[in-house]
Amino acid sequence: MTADSRSPALALLKQGTVIPAHPLALDASRRLDRRRQRALARYYIDAGAGGLAVGVHTTQFAIREAGLYEEVLSLATETAASWTDRRLAMVAGLAGPTKQAVAEAKTAVRLGYDAGLLSLAALKGSDHDALIEHCEAVAREIPLVGFYLQPAVGGLDLDARFWARFAAIDNVVAIKVAPFNRYRTIEVIRGVVEAGADRRVSLYTGNDDHIVLDLVTPFTVMREGKPVTVRFVGGLLGHWSVWTKGAVEIFERCRRAAASEAVSAELLALDSRVTDCNSAFFDVANNFHGCIAGCHEVLRRQGLLEGIWCLDPNEGLSPGQKEEIDRVLELHADLADDAFVAANLERWLG
Repeated sequence: MTADSRSPALALLKQGTVIPAHPLALDASRRLDRRRQRALARYYIDAGAGGLAVGVHTTQFAIREAGLYEEVLSLATETAASWTDRRLAMVAGLAGPTKQAVAEAKTAVRLGYDAGLLSLAALKGSDHDALIEHCEAVAREIPLVGFYLQPAVGGLDLDARFWARFAAIDNVVAIKVAPFNRYRTIEVIRGVVEAGADRRVSLYTGNDDHIVLDLVTPFTVMREGKPVTVRFVGGLLGHWSVWTKGAVEIFERCRRAAASEAVSAELLALDSRVTDCNSAFFDVANNFHGCIAGCHEVLRRQGLLEGIWCLDPNEGLSPGQKEEIDRVLELHADLADDAFVAANLERWLG
């Protein structure tokens, strides 16, 4: 499957949209809670998300070892098809060595996914040639979204030379830039521009620590002595798995401001508020140990999840994280979508 004949979903992905990284709903026995898994997808769709990313870091990479990968991906596409007439951009997380990643890509295509978000964490220590060979093999199966996963949670350090080679692969349609580091973010942009792929490859922010600034900032780099300016067109974010209706509204504000080249001081200041919330949800104080459980806790308080259980019993809230979440929920309550969730929760769980 290639991106040559672009589907409406791939056109939406190119244009830019809100894509929450879909969490995993478990019961107290750490088994899949299908009812709440469906409810989460319905919530994101009704909140206005343009797509869903499933089987990614926020979904927990351990779904593979737990034998849940295909079922979780299937639940999302089936729920989307039955819940809305809108064509969503469905992105499947792909991981592991080449044989595994290729098999997952084939599964994703069979289940109706439009693109694959490729984690390279399993290839840590490989040189650029091996990494590119791996990416090319997977890209032969599905339109590819690159993934610069931050090293703190298992990602690789990847320079502009790698990203130039990656962006030159024909079936690459987007890159999720999530190193949580401005220097490394610019490395990706440099690579895409150096490859001459800036019109073909869409940039999605995964920098949950700089969401608003990424969406309103024009990034300018030089190519052959001339400035080339690119922008992030959307976000594929774990942070957007919570307060999603508010996230859609913020995204639209950012897009309008970027289009008019009139970014207000108020909008710039919003970046620090969103980042403050993320610091609690993602457990920055403890090097992101509780980043998945923190998002689960917000969803639990809203009633979307029954508990914060993760597949790994050692994953949970860190000491002090609950208090940090209490703090940001009080300070930034206007960014939440609690009323929206409360008004629709029974319907989503039905």
